[in-house]
Amino acid sequence: MAARIPLLANPRVLLLLAGLWLTQALASPAPLFSGETIVDVTLEAPLTTLMAERPDEEYLPARLIYDTSDDATIELDLKIRTRGQYRRDPDHCDFAPIRLNFRKGQVPGTLFAGQDKLKLVTHCRSKSAHFPQHVLREYIAYRFFAELTPISFSVRLLSITYVDTESGETITRPGFVIESAGDVARRNNLQVVDIRRIGYDQLDPKRQNLVHMFEYMIGNTEYSFVNPKPEKPCCHNVDLLSETGGPPYLPLPFDFDFAGLVNAPYAQPNPRFPIDDVRKRFYKGLCENNALLPETARRFLDKHGDFVTILDRLEPLSRRSRQSIRKYLDTFVDRISDERSRERYFADKCLEPGELYRTTG
Repeated sequence: MAARIPLLANPRVLLLLAGLWLTQALASPAPLFSGETIVDVTLEAPLTTLMAERPDEEYLPARLIYDTSDDATIELDLKIRTRGQYRRDPDHCDFAPIRLNFRKGQVPGTLFAGQDKLKLVTHCRSKSAHFPQHVLREYIAYRFFAELTPISFSVRLLSITYVDTESGETITRPGFVIESAGDVARRNNLQVVDIRRIGYDQLDPKRQNLVHMFEYMIGNTEYSFVNPKPEKPCCHNVDLLSETGGPPYLPLPFDFDFAGLVNAPYAQPNPRFPIDDVRKRFYKGLCENNALLPETARRFLDKHGDFVTILDRLEPLSRRSRQSIRKYLDTFVDRISDERSRERYFADKCLEPGELYRTTG
């Protein structure tokens, strides 16, 4: 009879355990995105020059300061520039979104350990009392998608005191940072794909349905899985991830400020779509994926309670914003709760690939 090898001495078992450990290690979020509490930070920078010139390549020096739980003060030198397209335009926002570029040698052992370049979503208009709520509402959209799938951008809410080192002016506003696409890919054992254009047949069908239904839930049409902006890689407000570097591709959505759930004053529906208000929903799902609708809807119904919990726990969110989002979500739930409603709002409104190309081209 063959000798028995103890379980933990078996090379195959050890290799399997090592693989599982590595997978878990890769799946662990970075310190910045492992918590949900609001982080108070101070950002010192030449903000007058930054917002006047709005550089999208050249960085300006800055310093980020925060206190740890044991009252130690951490100061990190970094570089910043403005970023984005619509919100970077001074006609739309007097305070543009920012790209944070950390010094890799300073971040180990801090809350920002492992971070290099981070997108910072800012408040857009400094003199408006309403825009901080729109920041929170877009943050919530990211949180909702993260509840549905780990293949999503993690976000962390900040209370930011901006100190203009040129004028001496100080303001405090909410903002949030977004995990990099590379980090989303790494913790899910995937890779980011940089490609010019793809076809819908190269996308994972279940993932397509999930994202289309999510975008419908939040009332967003400003995205495309296949058509990029001119001179840009695929796709519009969507990154592509893959297990192998090729199809099937997994769309990773971002940038939700034009969503009806956010309801930003500047948001307008794309004229390609038959809606006249961003609060009105338009379904962009493919007809060939209609058989997946019940399964996809169940995923959202199962998470509805978690969505409500996120709303209830976000203290800076105003009562008016909370009620508005709850009402908007309730309408969505009504539309996915039974087969007849799913037929009316989804299966009967689905699009063929050719129709999508025309509406998102």
